[in-house]
Order: sequence, then C-alpha cells, then structure tokens
Amino acid sequence: MGLGKGKKKAGKLGTIEKKQLPVEADPHRLVTYVCGSNIYTIGEDVKIKEDSEYPDWLWQLNTGPPPRIEDLDPNTKQYWLRVRAAGMRRNNKLRSMRKF
Repeated sequence: MGLGKGKKKAGKLGTIEKKQLPVEADPHRLVTYVCGSNIYTIGEDVKIKEDSEYPDWLWQLNTGPPPRIEDLDPNTKQYWLRVRAAGMRRNNKLRSMRKF
C-alpha cells in the first residue's frame, strides 16, 4: 500500500501534502533582496543595503573553521570550554569501546 508521490503518513490525522516552495530565479532580485526573509503572507523581503550601512563588527566575524586548541590562550574561558568538550568526547569514545 503506497502513499503516493508527495504524501506523508500522519497517523490519526490522515495524510499531509508536502508543500513545494517556490525557487527565486530572477538574478536582479537575488542580488538586491534577501530572498526568503519575509515569513508573512504580506510584505516583501528585506532589501540588501550598502556595506557602509552595516556595523563594523559584522565584517570581523569568523566564518571559517574554529581556531585549534593549541592556538588559543590558556587564560581564556573559550580555551577551557574547548578542553572540557574534548575531554568529554574522549571519555565518551573510551566508554563506548568498553566491553560489558
């Protein structure tokens, strides 16, 4: 018994159709607006402003991989949070390899 294409089983509620979201293909609109930022049925998407109108800290955010633990200063909270997380990952890995 198949449910058909695009249908999903929903228990007591019956079946629910999957919504197909429209994909923006207009290049001018993709360059000038943040497509998908308007979640309401009325209104329009947010218009992209000039770079000078945004705060300076926005351009200094780290978008790459996080720094290695060896590169962090041991006198910072960020360092010790990373060391603790690495220790917990290590302990969990060791515990999962234990025999019963």
